[in-house]
Amino acid sequence: VANLLSILRLLLATPLAVMIVAGGWSFGAIAATLFCVAIASDVADGRLARKRGTESALGRVLDHGADFVFVNSGLAAAAASGSLTWLLPALVAIAFAQYVVDSYWLHRARELRMSALGRWNGILYFAPLGGAILLELGLGFVAGPTRWVAWALVVSTLASIADRALAARHPTRKEPS
Repeated sequence: VANLLSILRLLLATPLAVMIVAGGWSFGAIAATLFCVAIASDVADGRLARKRGTESALGRVLDHGADFVFVNSGLAAAAASGSLTWLLPALVAIAFAQYVVDSYWLHRARELRMSALGRWNGILYFAPLGGAILLELGLGFVAGPTRWVAWALVVSTLASIADRALAARHPTRKEPS
C-alpha cells in the first residue's frame, strides 16, 4: 500500500505540471489540490511502511524517485511560467542523478545513501513549488519570497552537490549521514 502512494505521486506529476503551465485561478486550484494530495501521500507512505513493517530499499527508491519526479516536473513548469529560475529544476535533476550514481555505482550500496543537506533540500523543494501554485491562485505577494527560497535552494543544492562530490573523492572521510 505504501508503494501505491508513491506511485500516486508519479501519476500526479504530469497533471500538476500541465495545470501550472496552463495558469490561472481554476488551473491553480487543481494544481493546489494535486499538491496537497502529493504531500499527504508522501507523509503517509513512510509511516504506513514503518507501521506495517514493509520498509524496503525498493520502497525508499520509489518514494525518493516519486518525490523527485513530482517536485521537479512542478518546478520546471513553474520555471516555464516565469515564477522561478530554470537553474533550480536543472540543479535538482543533477543532484538527484548524483545521489543515485553515488549510492549504487560509486559506493555499490544496495540502497540510497542520504546526506543531511540532501534530505533537507528534498523537503524544502516543495516550498517554491507551493509558492508558484499560490501565485497561480492570485496571491502575488508570495512572488518575492518564492523567488528568494528558490535561489536559497539553488545555493544549498550546489553545496549538496559539492559535498557529495568531495565525499566521493575522499573515501576515508566520514560518509554523509
